[in-house]
Amino acid sequence: MKYIDEFQDPELARRLLDEIHATVTRPWALMEVCGGQTHSIIRHGIDQLLPDQVELIHGPGCPVCVTPLEVIDKALEIASRPGVIFCSFGDMLRVPGTGRDLFTVRGEGGDVRVVYSPLDALRIAQQNPDRQVVFFGIGFETTAPPNAMTVYQARRLGIPNFSLLVSHVRVPPAIEAIMRSPSCRVQGFLAAGHVCSVMGVDEYPELAERHRVPIVVTGFEPLDILEGVRRTVAQLERGEHTVDNAYPRAVRPEGNPAAKAMLADVFEVTDRAWRGIGVIPASGWRLSAEYRDFDAEFRFSVEDIKTREPDACRSGEVLQGLIKPHECEAFGTLCTPRTPLGATMVSSEGACAAYYLYRRLDLTPAPREATSVV
Repeated sequence: MKYIDEFQDPELARRLLDEIHATVTRPWALMEVCGGQTHSIIRHGIDQLLPDQVELIHGPGCPVCVTPLEVIDKALEIASRPGVIFCSFGDMLRVPGTGRDLFTVRGEGGDVRVVYSPLDALRIAQQNPDRQVVFFGIGFETTAPPNAMTVYQARRLGIPNFSLLVSHVRVPPAIEAIMRSPSCRVQGFLAAGHVCSVMGVDEYPELAERHRVPIVVTGFEPLDILEGVRRTVAQLERGEHTVDNAYPRAVRPEGNPAAKAMLADVFEVTDRAWRGIGVIPASGWRLSAEYRDFDAEFRFSVEDIKTREPDACRSGEVLQGLIKPHECEAFGTLCTPRTPLGATMVSSEGACAAYYLYRRLDLTPAPREATSVV
């Protein structure tokens, strides 16, 4: 079988695949929530090794990809201002806003710096008290606690020239929105193990019961994903819909209490727009009133920036799992890693980037259909 030698334990991989093949009796559509899982699936050819009846749908689990265009444009506006040092992880610099990206701003003279931790940005603020330092805080439940801790430290240490541009999103409301979509085909979920390592699994049983879908918490290595698929298919074949933790080496049912306490102190839940999808209720965080002075949107008065996605970009449909990347007419032609139309082509966890990087280019695009998740 192709790619089988890339698994850490080929014999175990074969046994898992054999069991999946022996178990499945009808078509099932599963969604992996995390972009890291998507890259592992495409890199190792897992989707091509599974039975034809098992389809893996790529979900909106790339935090860079779901950061809305208006937030990117707010970042570009702030980064362009004199006296600002704009700090970000490197994967945000190539994400296109309206007509440019953070690399372009840096080329135009803006002080845009790549950091490896939000605490790096806080140190820069300490070292440059005469300048405003902004950190671009994006991501799911995994990156929110360190960003919350950094704001907490800025307030405790009295560092007034630090602020956070927040675009944090939460996974369970996204699953809810996907399942409520009239065009939804998802029958089971591979939940992101790193998210659950922070938040635990408390929010998932209600979702599984309400929508009658199994939710299996899964890791990111090929064997983790195969085990997650095996458990999900087994539940579907038995007519079950429960939450199953297939990643116990990293995930405890209660999650990380200290991280959750920090989130509850610094952030509050809010409605949040997802790029290409729209506003999902209660799907994000913003700084709470006690920490509002550290909110870059308020500090730089960029709350009212409005934008529009490029008509040729279908990344929203990719993020909803309605199409595969190669089914977009612009994929690999108008849209490439060097000339991206959307974040899904440049993010290290984007589905379009995975298909392009691992040469899933030889498939025929499907005709366009207008669909929406919300």
